[in-house]
Order: sequence, then C-alpha cells, then structure tokens
Amino acid sequence: MKRIILVRHGESAWNSVRRLQGQADIALSPRGEAQATALRATIEAMRPDHVVASDLLRARHTAALLGYPHAQLSPALREIDVGDWTGRSIGDLMAEDQDAYLGWRAGTYAPRGGERWQEFRDRVTAGLGKAASGERLLVVCHGGVIRALLDGLLGLPPKRIIPVGPASVTVLADKPDGMRLETFNFSPDGPVFDAPD
Repeated sequence: MKRIILVRHGESAWNSVRRLQGQADIALSPRGEAQATALRATIEAMRPDHVVASDLLRARHTAALLGYPHAQLSPALREIDVGDWTGRSIGDLMAEDQDAYLGWRAGTYAPRGGERWQEFRDRVTAGLGKAASGERLLVVCHGGVIRALLDGLLGLPPKRIIPVGPASVTVLADKPDGMRLETFNFSPDGPVFDAPD
C-alpha cells in the first residue's frame, strides 16, 4: 500500500497578514518556522521513504525544517497562480467583489492572468504522478496544491474543502479499491478551521 503524506508549508510572512501569494516566492514567518519544527516528530514517525517539495522558498524551507533539506524539487507542485491578485489582501478582495473571491475559492473563477482551477488541478496531479516513488511519499507543498490533489485523486471539489492549515498533514492511501483520505488538516496544535489561503 502506498501512502501520500501531504504537508502544507508553515505560515509565510504573507499568510500572517492574509495576503494572497500564489506563486510569489515568500519566506516563512518566525511562527511558520516554529510550526514546521513542531511537526517534525510527526513526520519522522511516518517514515517517508521519498520526499518531494514545491520549489518555492516557503515549501523548501519547511521541508528542511522537517529534516529533508535535499528533497526533490518540483515546479509542478507550486501554488496556483493568482495573477493580478498576487499580493492582494483577502479582506480587500472580499470588499471589492465577494462573489469573485468566493468563486475563486470554489474553483469557478480565475483572476485576470491567473490559472484556471482545472488547469491547476491537472498540473498538480500530473506533477505528483511524476514524483511518486516509494511506499510512503512525503510531499511538502501548498494549501491549494493539497486541495487540488483531493479534487484530482478523490473527486472532492474545492468548494467542499476548507482551507488547509499551515504546517498541517493530510494523508492519502492508495488501496486496492482506490485512493482514500486517511487524515486531513492534522497539526500538533489541533486543526485550523480558518486558515489563510
């Protein structure tokens, strides 16, 4: 049986102020570093035998703090490109056009210059397929990437999934009858129900 251990990066400097980052290469905040460090024992106990990470700084740094500084890097596992919304605050976007923002969260709207949900989901799912190796694959990535994989591998549309918490673990198991969700949004500090995108 193969398990896919998905970890969202720790809180970034922009997450801390609820600013959309998409593919902007933003560093972890001090709190994000502490979150990733606190998750290390949990990941070690899962004994991953192959590790891949998004090539963006916040994911690479999280992988290093988890004990995997030489993780295989994959641009295919980058966060969704939010186009003109890069760097914008969620509060401002909601105030300007709540329907557009909620449509983006549901996967039915793309900001100008941004990736469409279906394209993003297909990119991420194909990227995971190329990286898949071993019995316990650790993937250090982004909240949107995890939601895209839940859509692509389990058929859970984004409108049915809450935001993934920083430095949280989601586990999928490849069983004979198909992929199953074993764990979602686990963190040593408990689940985060209002995580920033």
